[in-house]
Amino acid sequence: MTAERDGSTEVTPSPSDRVARQAELYESSGGTKGTTRLGVPCLLMDYVGRRSGAVRRTVLMYGRDGEDYLIVASNGGSDRAPLWYLNLQADPEVELRVETERFGAVAATLPAGEKARVWPGLVELFPRYGGYQAGTERDIAVVRLTRR
Repeated sequence: MTAERDGSTEVTPSPSDRVARQAELYESSGGTKGTTRLGVPCLLMDYVGRRSGAVRRTVLMYGRDGEDYLIVASNGGSDRAPLWYLNLQADPEVELRVETERFGAVAATLPAGEKARVWPGLVELFPRYGGYQAGTERDIAVVRLTRR
């Protein structure tokens, strides 16, 4: 992805109606509306589909670790990782909107030790993460988004 999208690239919205509506509100308001879900801050993430090559958009809750953003590949506690996570493994270059600011970032899955350090804070931010992890044998990944 380019460092700063110029708006000419067509973006494919999430197949989830709720997520697509929130993403549209977030983007159309310039990042002044739709920025939280269940009291947790959210960001918009644009990424490239690993098979289609299409630019896709989703809304994700996030935590912080210093200047970086942390997102959780929980998929609601499913035994399978979310599709966005599989796409980030293929191409870690993303574009983010965090409130009114849009910028490029690089995604990296946290190693076990780093995840262990940040996981309690993420569960505090959104307690359902703890239940999601307890309900699946899959190790739910945490992804660090670092500004380019």
